[in-house]
Amino acid sequence: MANLNVELVAANGKVWEGEARMVRVRSVEGDLGVLPGHEPMLVALAPGEVHIRAEGGDDTTVEIDGGFMTVDSDHVTVVAESVVRSGS
Repeated sequence: MANLNVELVAANGKVWEGEARMVRVRSVEGDLGVLPGHEPMLVALAPGEVHIRAEGGDDTTVEIDGGFMTVDSDHVTVVAESVVRSGS
């Protein structure tokens, strides 16, 4: 199965980078899940959690203060002013 290349970026630099099977965020219009093969998009994010399901089932969860996410060719970038780990 294909994977996503994911980057989490805060104002002070890159917070997390790696491969994932899925990314779930809360946009200003509602919850959104991204899987490999997703159409390109740019979306504004609401404050809340970003869930990353890595290969092997390991989850990373962070809290953001809002921001935006881009998806293009299985590359996902989440940019926020602050990113705080809220789980493992």
